[in-house]
Amino acid sequence: MKTFPASQLIINADGSAFHLHLKPEFLADKVILVGDQDRVNMVASFFDEGSIECDVQSREFHTITGKFQGKRISCISTGIGTDNCDIVMNEIDALANIDFATRTEKAEKRQLDIVRIGTCGGMQEDIPLGTFLVSQKSIGFDGVLSFYKDRDKIADLGFEKALVDFIGYPKKAAVPYVVAANPELVDRIAKDDMMRGCTIAANGFYGPQGRVLRVDLAVPDINEKITAFRYEGQRITNYEMEGSCIAGLALHMGHRAMTVCCVIAQRKIEAANTDYKPRIKELVRTVLERI
Repeated sequence: MKTFPASQLIINADGSAFHLHLKPEFLADKVILVGDQDRVNMVASFFDEGSIECDVQSREFHTITGKFQGKRISCISTGIGTDNCDIVMNEIDALANIDFATRTEKAEKRQLDIVRIGTCGGMQEDIPLGTFLVSQKSIGFDGVLSFYKDRDKIADLGFEKALVDFIGYPKKAAVPYVVAANPELVDRIAKDDMMRGCTIAANGFYGPQGRVLRVDLAVPDINEKITAFRYEGQRITNYEMEGSCIAGLALHMGHRAMTVCCVIAQRKIEAANTDYKPRIKELVRTVLERI
């Protein structure tokens, strides 16, 4: 059985995880991840009256655990980017499956249901603003998963190679990885009223998503190529910035995970909606009902 020294698993003096400042007893089996720390309060506003067990914040990591219609749920903010999601995924897995008192791996594992709720930019003309879009597959431009053993065993290598070849992907960039969301969780959340697609998790908001300000791009027409790409009947539907790390590490760790986003920008027709909060509240309530 694995043991974890203090340099590998850092535990605060109060017995909480190093970054999240969350104690094991306050992590629910159903977890909602959001990027914006203020959105945690919005999610928790739907919780049953008097059900909140903990409300803790450290830096951009904000956690509230409570109940929605009797279901125990933890909502955790990750901040922006897959680097932050690497922290959150490892620490919630540790909270679930490592005994903090003995620093040993638990014999009986907990499987978490993890749903990221976020915003994204649509990449196809037939995806209107306000669409709820579930990522059946996530495409990581970030490289995080390649630092973990057996990355190729959980990745769609054919999709990866076809995408790299089609785009003319920069040779010095991290090779994209493609991982699938949990199909049962996708069906439960998406039902028949959400769009499903393949989502790029970019490792930046500007250049990595094809935006040009003062510095030109290595692949100037990258978004046109991404929009045109097809692989075995699949197409790339949207950009966001976290889902690939969440999906990939969940597969490694034995959890079930997926991402659902509200489309707030339409990259193909250069349109955006900054008044998207009512639509996000609708998405949050829908996920809370279905998780």
